[in-house]
Amino acid sequence: MDPEVLSFTIPVECNKIVFVWNITARIPEGVIYRSIEKSFSHFGPLYSLKLLPNASVAEPGYYAVIKYFSAHSAKRAQAACDKKNAFQDTPLKVQICIKQKGFPYKSLELYSHRCEELANYYLGFNGWSKRIITLQNISGLDDDSEEESVPQEHAKLKYLSVVQVTLPHHGVCSRGVGVAVESIEKQNDRLEYVLKSGKVQKRAVQKALSNAFQKILLVVFENGKVAVEYVPGENETIDCLTEEELQGLIQVNDFTWTPLNAGGEDEEDWAELSMDDDTLLDT
Repeated sequence: MDPEVLSFTIPVECNKIVFVWNITARIPEGVIYRSIEKSFSHFGPLYSLKLLPNASVAEPGYYAVIKYFSAHSAKRAQAACDKKNAFQDTPLKVQICIKQKGFPYKSLELYSHRCEELANYYLGFNGWSKRIITLQNISGLDDDSEEESVPQEHAKLKYLSVVQVTLPHHGVCSRGVGVAVESIEKQNDRLEYVLKSGKVQKRAVQKALSNAFQKILLVVFENGKVAVEYVPGENETIDCLTEEELQGLIQVNDFTWTPLNAGGEDEEDWAELSMDDDTLLDT
């Protein structure tokens, strides 16, 4: 197979989705879920796994919808597990999806912890590092002068973070920016301020880490070797600045940043996926 390029985004391609059915109902659902996760994660990291009961008109049992980060992983899983017993005493049926309904084909950022999981798998725990360059309270910097006299119902706590991700073995260094906002309902409540301050700082760092990973592409070869490409965004200047220049830029500018739109598994419309013949790829 040709090398595969992976990005730190939510996988949306249909050739990364695997259907598994003919799953027996003779063992507990929790055991089935863990068994499927263990069996199929052997071929590569999973983005998501859904275990669903068969329709009422079918025999009692389950089917699973598995989404991989890698199409190569999905193909290996299908080849190895189709018509095999795996964790039960009857053979499974495993196929790759070739048609997808209700999924917009667009890149969405991964949450930071998923980025770390993907980096650990392909680069190793010692193959990358992260560092917080700055974490600053920028509350009030974006308030318009005309609105200063208008009383606000709730004060807003706003933090900006810049995080640097370094891949020392590949000579790659990427910076990301994250902004998080939290409303303060009781402005004189110090406990609320402290708790929400910690929460918003953590979210700003997480968003910055996710943003830094978005500029990194992994090129995965069949023999397991991984190459890395750095792809900055348009008008990207943050990686070119020294830390002193960056600190000065933050002090004099109003920073707004697109919120992390990571979607998440719960926002996916899994009900739109079906196991009709035209959605499966026989290989």
